[in-house]
Amino acid sequence: MNAEIIAIGTELLLGELTDTNSAHIARAFRDIGLDLLRISCIGDNEARIVELVRHAMTRSDVILTTGGLGPTVDDPTREAIARACNLPLEFRPELWEQIRARFKRYGRETTDNNRKQAYVPAGALALENPVGTAPCFIVETEHSVIISLPGVPREMEYMLANVVVPYLRQKFNLTGVIKAKVLRTVGLGESKIDVLVGDLERLSNPTVGLAAHPGQTDIRITAKAASEAEAMALIAPIEAEVRARLGEAIYGEGRDTVEAVVARLLIERGQTVAVAEAGSGGQLSARLAAVPQAAQFFRGGSLITTAGKPAEELAQSVRAEWDADWGLSLCVNLQAGADQIQLALVGAVPAEIRAMGYAGPPASVAIWASTSAINLLRQTLLQTAQ
Repeated sequence: MNAEIIAIGTELLLGELTDTNSAHIARAFRDIGLDLLRISCIGDNEARIVELVRHAMTRSDVILTTGGLGPTVDDPTREAIARACNLPLEFRPELWEQIRARFKRYGRETTDNNRKQAYVPAGALALENPVGTAPCFIVETEHSVIISLPGVPREMEYMLANVVVPYLRQKFNLTGVIKAKVLRTVGLGESKIDVLVGDLERLSNPTVGLAAHPGQTDIRITAKAASEAEAMALIAPIEAEVRARLGEAIYGEGRDTVEAVVARLLIERGQTVAVAEAGSGGQLSARLAAVPQAAQFFRGGSLITTAGKPAEELAQSVRAEWDADWGLSLCVNLQAGADQIQLALVGAVPAEIRAMGYAGPPASVAIWASTSAINLLRQTLLQTAQ
């Protein structure tokens, strides 16, 4: 079985709203073992929606649309789905009564255009929406099932969990799951990691994929099986192999952040850190201060307009100023030539000094450099524990 999502709304194409619905639906499909092949976004244009839905019907078993179920002229989903399936729209009195009752509970009067929401494609399975005013519907064709949900996230999420997922499980006898585990790395570029685990990326089940972020790369291991336990059993040996190949480059998993991992290491040892930074907009201090347990390990930071002193001297000064176990400095200068980022860490071991070049977009240099600085502290803490 395979599926695709169509997010409908001109506001999405204009960048006025971010499509969070599709990500939520994707996770729900993953959890019931439904393979998601495609996510599309299209504006409130009936003819274009018709064309897209008709194409989707040739390639996908399940098509789920979000948005366009309101009462206004620019809510064309009902009409578009009906046309795509060569069906007329039909009025459902029971839906109209549900809409009127809901408006009455809200202390509002229905208007003539609200009546539009009581129409669905002929023969469709109408779905009452108990958390909103827009009824939903399912059209079952010879080859595909088309499910139309509201675009309002709260309404969509309720209908998905309470109506759509149970319907799909029963309709298609879905008993499997798709589980994913994400290993988070720092300090190795995506291309280097690809060299180290590229053969694993050719596996079919589990699959292994990479996702690059500034200064970090995620490794996603995904397995499809009859149960969660079986899926995790498929993932386990691949995870062990990835960990063996990448070692300390892997700092965490799931939603772990490198700063949270460093915080745990410092707190476990009863140690503290203070930072000095120039040219990074305070990114390093901000990330450490945002960790919930910051008061237990982060003494404070100094933001320097220009780094006139060597990085090691800055690290020593800030360590003494804040009476911290570790002093960490970060200096960014995109005009400096080859070595544009200077890092220094002083503390219980001989000073560690690093100079790095940077060739990425200027907008990402602060996050990239601060990640490198935090990783320097992480690596040193791991080494001193050995």
